[in-house]
Parts: sequence; C-alpha cells; structure tokens
Amino acid sequence: MPKKTKAIKKTDVKAQKPWLKKVDASLYKIEVEETKKTILIVGEGQTEKLYFESFPVLTLTVEAVDLKGQSKLKLIESTTSIIENSETKYDEVWCVFDMDFKQGEKEFSDFDNAITKGKALGYNIAYSNDSFELWFYLHFNYTEQKHHRTFYYKFLSESWNLNYEKDGKAYKFCQTIYSKLENDKNASQEDAIERAEKLYNKQSHLPYHKQNPVSLVYELVNYLNENKRK
Repeated sequence: MPKKTKAIKKTDVKAQKPWLKKVDASLYKIEVEETKKTILIVGEGQTEKLYFESFPVLTLTVEAVDLKGQSKLKLIESTTSIIENSETKYDEVWCVFDMDFKQGEKEFSDFDNAITKGKALGYNIAYSNDSFELWFYLHFNYTEQKHHRTFYYKFLSESWNLNYEKDGKAYKFCQTIYSKLENDKNASQEDAIERAEKLYNKQSHLPYHKQNPVSLVYELVNYLNENKRK
C-alpha cells in the first residue's frame, strides 16, 4: 500500500487557515511515496540467481536463493520453509526451475505437480522446458523446435566465444550475463519477451511437461522491468 508522507488537516482546509492561502495549490495534494517491496526468487542454480540479481531495480529488493539441483517438488517445499523461517515478509514469491529431462515419466509428474502445488500456495512459477537457457536463446532467435539443452549450450558457446557448459556456468561469468545480453547488438530482451509469450500462448492448453519449448521467465523479467531505474 502507498505510504502517506505529508498531509494537511481537513479542519485547517475547511477553516481556510491564512497560512494555507500563501502556499501553492499543489501543496494541498497529499504526497504519496511508493513503498519499497521485497520479493523472494528461489531457483535451482547460480545462473538464475546471479542473472536476476543483476537487474538494476530501484523500487524493489530482490532476495535470490540458489537451492542447487533437486526435485521440483522439493524446491517448492524448500521455498515454503524459507518463507516460514524468514523475518522478512515477502510481497511476492517466484520459483524458477526447468524440466531437466533425464528420466522420463518420473520427471514429468515431478514437474507438473511442483507447478500445481506452487500455484496453489500462491507462488509465481517461472518454469522453462527444457532449459532455462532457452530464455537466453530467445534474445537472439525464435524456435518452436523441441531442442535439448545441449542445443542452447552450443548456440551460446558460439555466440559468446566460450565453452558455455563449462565456463558459462562459472560464478564470475554468470554475473555478467545480464549486461552481456543488454549490450549485444544481436540480442534483444524485448524480442525475447515477445517470443516467449508467443510460445506460451500457443501451448498454454497443454499439460505443463508437454509445453516444449516454453519459458515463463518473461513474466518475472516483466515484473523486474517495472521496478527498474528509468
């Protein structure tokens, strides 16, 4: 809720106090200052954590947590535990994870159940299928093909002239990904948002694990952008 920072007594206005006649009319208005919000972002890797922490937000405090690789349902349970044990009252909670296809049916149910449970708890779920790196890829290209994550690793390796799977996961490099995408003349966050939204709209009627390729990271990016420095 907006916080009132300056007010004028109604009784003074009604009584037409002399001091009120000497000031500009704009001062009769109540000034409103936007309260700074705090959001919790829980992901399963340092790439996600450091990327989201790089957004130059102004009216938001971002607390990002890297839970490292674990089942998606476990990530939802861990998120609940973080909230219950924190002294911070979070205005929004976002869970970020991807499909990570390795074992078939077991992963399908884990992925679907985690999204369903997270939503039931009121969390925002920025899921990707098959890989979080699809989000980076969409800055450069659009695709409706069901690529394995190795496809995106290869593309990013060639685009950034490094071994993405090895060096692209390093802490220092992950800290640079946001600015790298912002400064790359071939990359566009605006295009990535449009492409990701298009993919989701075409597949939103399908069970979660069958939405491929898809990345709802664009929803979290939109939210962070609303709170960026102008």
